[in-house]
Amino acid sequence: MDATAKTTTADERRRADLRQFLMSRRARVSPTEAGLPDGGARRRTPGLRREEVAVLAGVGVSWYQWLEQGRDITVSGQVLDSVSRVLRLAEAERRHLYVLAGLNPPLVRVVGEQRPASAGLTRLIEAWMPYPAQIIDRYWNNVAGNEALQEVFGIDADCRNCFVNFFTSPVYQARHVGWEQDAARVVAEYRAAATDFPEDEGFRAIVEELRAASPLFAEIWARGDVQPLGTRCKHIDHPLVGALAFESTQLKVPERPALIVVLHNPAPDTGTAEKLEWLASPEARRGSLRRVAG
Repeated sequence: MDATAKTTTADERRRADLRQFLMSRRARVSPTEAGLPDGGARRRTPGLRREEVAVLAGVGVSWYQWLEQGRDITVSGQVLDSVSRVLRLAEAERRHLYVLAGLNPPLVRVVGEQRPASAGLTRLIEAWMPYPAQIIDRYWNNVAGNEALQEVFGIDADCRNCFVNFFTSPVYQARHVGWEQDAARVVAEYRAAATDFPEDEGFRAIVEELRAASPLFAEIWARGDVQPLGTRCKHIDHPLVGALAFESTQLKVPERPALIVVLHNPAPDTGTAEKLEWLASPEARRGSLRRVAG
């Protein structure tokens, strides 16, 4: 089968899925829910009629019929949003409709103020002990972190934003091996995160704060480099146990799209796991107390 035939088959499947999806969503919305009289006995099937969806969405009846039939027609995001509203689609369903209609899905909507991490997510990072783990939001604000995060990276409870901390914390910079080399990558990753939200003042506020606080950041930011988040290595020179090496992985939380779980896994064959086990032991804690007292 050539590429053209494969594309045609894929398009046909997508349009068939679009037809089934719209019909099923239309059937579950009652006229009363849509603000219409139910029509009494005249209705032989549940849900809205095609012409009712068209009128409520502000589109032509024929056009909506063609859309539901999966015909090859021009579709805009604005119209799909109107149809989504009438069919009372959830956010995931709205994005799915975009894909079935042949459009790139819109950005995930984040509504309202950032809520604290759920108890389940907090238990997740606590269960990662003795390895460092944390939860950040889309601005890289520090939402929650386990005890190992503080012990290993020197990130205390007062750390508001990890990106700001990277450029302004002397403790973090002293422990982070290759800090200056990693700075360019971190800035490029933050620009990539901000690109998805071009009108978001939250990112702009963080950038302006760092421009004023760090000449190095201002210089790197002006380069305009962009790099996506991904697994990368971090090397730490810890004052008690010396060299530590981690593979840092960022995981999105589907039900909380503004949150990212960051897990630091000990790099294999580096002795990091054993050192972290010791750091979490009572012996290490007693040694830390003696060091502080002295």
